[in-house]
Amino acid sequence: MKLSRVITIVVIVSIIGFVFYSLPGNQSNEAYLEEIKQHREEKDKLLLNEGAPFEGKGDEFKGLQYFDPDPDFRISAKLQPVNGKKVVLLATNDGLENKYLEYAYADFAINNVKCRLLILEVMENGPNRGALFLAFADETSTKETYGAGRYLDIKKVPGSTSILLDFNKAYNPYCAYSDKFSCPFPPRENVLNVAIRAGEKNYQK
Repeated sequence: MKLSRVITIVVIVSIIGFVFYSLPGNQSNEAYLEEIKQHREEKDKLLLNEGAPFEGKGDEFKGLQYFDPDPDFRISAKLQPVNGKKVVLLATNDGLENKYLEYAYADFAINNVKCRLLILEVMENGPNRGALFLAFADETSTKETYGAGRYLDIKKVPGSTSILLDFNKAYNPYCAYSDKFSCPFPPRENVLNVAIRAGEKNYQK
């Protein structure tokens, strides 16, 4: 067998393996819980970096608070493209507006409650132009979690009909810790009528 063909087969098998083990249900609970633990430890460190909310405040920063990790909140949502995409302006906590483009809807269910979230695409010039943005609020907002909603990082997967929403990695915007930061609020359609007790809680000063 030619070397080029062997290399091609190895690459294909590697890609299939990566996709398979990235899907919900194909990772042991122990490995997943360890992943979430490491993710949260890294988040604490990032908040102490230059330009972050707790820069130079390591002595007073006590760490973030979270719900216990729950694999049931790691959800594969159906991706519904938006036809005739429109520009969306989101208000920010400091009275400004950020511009986004409709990208797709994520459809899923939590506790038998049907949910839909609008995923947006960053339009502003800069390093994040073209990146996806997802902000949401739910029935824990203003109670157990930040009142102005939380964010979820997701990646573009061209041609995919589904998307992974891991609410155990939901996090607060920087304005939850300091009013010197500008943070967009979730669009109205992203206010869910269900409690998502996963991810980051209110910050306790």
